[in-house]
Amino acid sequence: KSTRRPFSRSSRCRTIMPAWVIDKYGSNDVLRFTRNAAFPIIDYPNEVIVKVFAAGLNPLDVGMRGGYGAATMSMKRDPLNMKQSGSEFPLILGRDVSGVIMECGLDVKYFRERDEVWAAIPPWKQGSLAEFVVLSANEVSHKPKSLSHTEAAAIPYVATTAWSALVNTGGLSKDNCANKRILILGGSGGVGTFAIQMLKAWGAHVTVTCSQNAERFVRELGADHVVDYTAGPVEEPLSELDKFDLILDNVGGDTERWALSLLKPWSGSKYVTLVTPFLQNTDSLGVADGMMQTAATVATKALKHLVKGVHYRWGFFAPSGPALDEIRDMVDAGQIRAVVDETFSFSQVPQAFDKVEKGHARGKTVVEISKGGEDL
Repeated sequence: KSTRRPFSRSSRCRTIMPAWVIDKYGSNDVLRFTRNAAFPIIDYPNEVIVKVFAAGLNPLDVGMRGGYGAATMSMKRDPLNMKQSGSEFPLILGRDVSGVIMECGLDVKYFRERDEVWAAIPPWKQGSLAEFVVLSANEVSHKPKSLSHTEAAAIPYVATTAWSALVNTGGLSKDNCANKRILILGGSGGVGTFAIQMLKAWGAHVTVTCSQNAERFVRELGADHVVDYTAGPVEEPLSELDKFDLILDNVGGDTERWALSLLKPWSGSKYVTLVTPFLQNTDSLGVADGMMQTAATVATKALKHLVKGVHYRWGFFAPSGPALDEIRDMVDAGQIRAVVDETFSFSQVPQAFDKVEKGHARGKTVVEISKGGEDL
């Protein structure tokens, strides 16, 4: 095989690109469209440049626009604190991407130029509300053939978040899920709609809490039992049901007070919450003190509930190309479908943020950056 490698087609004549950026943290008015955003470059041999066709928005993007997690993300971007404050700006938001690889680093073997891919972008990296984005190859996966780019952009971030919480933290898999009883608190959002489908594909019995007008929606996704949280204290009808093997909490707040009593005691059952104070602690106390406070909090809660026979855990997003490979196979097998609530054009990014900020979505909000294939 020839070892020669052609010069880059994507960056040879490009130093700038169109993107939506923020120059400071704040409300929706800090979003700014520019045609002069810096073109991404490959710094490491395992990286790829992806031309973005569609980008998915998440509540995290709204939070990051306002400065949520800024202290932790700054530490991740600049561990040695060599850059001045505010060096993350101009910052590009957007955690989901579906597009086509335009350039590969020298060590990338699994992908080639023009491969259609999808990925969940770590929050410390520049996001997908731009024409191009650079990612590590181990964060990227080949896109499901059965989905359009718009549909594919609705899945990666919520999928890898749910995968991390249920598989990495909760210990579930397709081999041990049969007949397990799972409760999803807040099941009509992005993570919940994906988790329902994945758990049903693996044979679990899934109970979901949501509002009454979302009941039909989550049942269509496969939920076995639905409890309306608007009808009164939700813990009362839940306590009348059989105990659960695992609870996935997308709601937080007061749920910890009563939710753990719904688990089967002394049987390895787990409560996994995605609503944690980690980033809030580091934002308010600084990275070092925030991490110490977080460690003390989770240790105290874990010990408190362990003596009652249940496991208390925090779940976090973790980018993973291999996880997306498995999810792609489930999508192409018809076990999981994309749930797109609303689609916006690239010029409508502020309206898309408004939509996400209002909450109560039935699935994901997606921004179409460019029409797939027209300008390749």
